Amino acid sequence: MSRIILLNKPFGVLSQFTGDPPEATLSHYIKEKGFYAAGRLDKDSEGLLLLTDDGKLQQQIANPRYKKPKTYLAQVEGLVDEEGLARLREGVTLKDGLTRPARAEAIPEPDLWPRIPPIRERRHIPTSWIRLSIQEGKNRQVRRMTAHIGFPTLRLVREAIGQWQLGDLQPGQWRMLDYRE
Repeated sequence: MSRIILLNKPFGVLSQFTGDPPEATLSHYIKEKGFYAAGRLDKDSEGLLLLTDDGKLQQQIANPRYKKPKTYLAQVEGLVDEEGLARLREGVTLKDGLTRPARAEAIPEPDLWPRIPPIRERRHIPTSWIRLSIQEGKNRQVRRMTAHIGFPTLRLVREAIGQWQLGDLQPGQWRMLDYRE
């Protein structure tokens, strides 16, 4: 039976077990042996990261061919409008090609833990929140998509990958599950 670790990756932590000091890595949080990240979250992103001890399962989770939706909460600069959301739903053309259509909706500010360090605040520029689900994994894709429509991402939190949910895990906390296909 395969095992999966659901980790709430904190801001500023690399999605790998090794790094040059003083970089924070997964080894600061996960002491279990034989686990590998199934996909990545960039250093500036937070939230759900899956790790598994099963190489085949790792591929099924990480590879866009299996079309596991990844859902993010994005705090963006400006008040997102329906026109911008519609563009995300259609797919946007980035330097590396057209993205697949995304599920995108404006949401009220979610009840999240404080980010350390806090995001930059600009007194005269409001922010808003988007829930965005994608089924591919281009480098920094969500950030590039929101910037492309004129709403740069300030904070990015992944809340789900396929059927796995972040739930109430706090930054640095993790939970192990047994997995059967």
